[in-house]
Amino acid sequence: MSESRPTTVEVPWRTIFKLIAAAALVWIWLKLVELALVVVVAVLISVALKPVVNRLERLGWPRWAGAALVAVLLLAGVGGFGWFAWASIAEQARFAGRHVGDLERQLFENTPAWLRRVVGVDQADGLQSAIGPYALRFGRSAVSAVVVSVLAFILTMYLMIESQRTRDWLMAFVPKTKRGKVAQTLDEAERVIFAYVAGNVLTSAFAGVFVLILLSVLKVPSAFLLALVAAVFDFVPVIGFIGSSVFAVAMALTVSPGTAVLVFSLYLAYHLIENYVISPWAYGDFLKLSNVAVILAFAVGAELAGVIGALIALPIAAAYPAIERIWLREQLPDDTVTEHQQA
Repeated sequence: MSESRPTTVEVPWRTIFKLIAAAALVWIWLKLVELALVVVVAVLISVALKPVVNRLERLGWPRWAGAALVAVLLLAGVGGFGWFAWASIAEQARFAGRHVGDLERQLFENTPAWLRRVVGVDQADGLQSAIGPYALRFGRSAVSAVVVSVLAFILTMYLMIESQRTRDWLMAFVPKTKRGKVAQTLDEAERVIFAYVAGNVLTSAFAGVFVLILLSVLKVPSAFLLALVAAVFDFVPVIGFIGSSVFAVAMALTVSPGTAVLVFSLYLAYHLIENYVISPWAYGDFLKLSNVAVILAFAVGAELAGVIGALIALPIAAAYPAIERIWLREQLPDDTVTEHQQA
């Protein structure tokens, strides 16, 4: 009878070093994920503003001067709008705060009993405590988004000035045999990003104007504040605008239940018009994503990186057709790319 010998497993030092390096990279990524988001946001904004800077450069402006002018105009536009709207927003926010108790009671009275049981609210004063954690989470994400936007703006100015130099520096890492495809991919990604940002600004502006007119006509309190909320929420395509209807319906309940139903119905009607009429016109042919793809991209981005992740996931997803056409055509079946483009 032969004796059993103990089994030994030898792991090469090279494999151990690779595992350590992989763990270190994961740790570094977790520590620098917010900084990575800042860089991505800055790239999106700089790409969206690049055509304007290029136009000024063709007119004889030094690139740094054109980028500075664009940055100043952008700040002036945002600051001017904020100054103009602040008085109205502050007054309407105070009004909403004074009536929050009435809104809570009306929401409780008009909420079906089965829905109250699902949410876990048995009395009117429990509604605020049930909604509170979600509102707090959203508020933290919004504050984080503001901080990221400020830092991204500073980085954006330098990217606008040194865009070509930065691109050439990064291209130096790419093997020469692949540089043609990489350059083509970057060009198409820039067009997608520009279409996404420009289209989002247009659709958000339309949504804000629609809500302002609608709520003003129906004499719903805080119409300007709710219009601003709708415009901000509309930056999240497909589901953002309809999500903002919660606040409008709540304020409409202070007028009458019928007004609240009418407000929600018109929100829903505009939501459908925006998705199937306004958005295709605003985005053009560069951002062809199905609603299913948009919702999935939004959900994945939000889970990975909050509000900012949800927004930047969409142009990344929209760039996939270019990647498929340029890089994956040889690996996919012959008709796949063509059928995807037709769909």
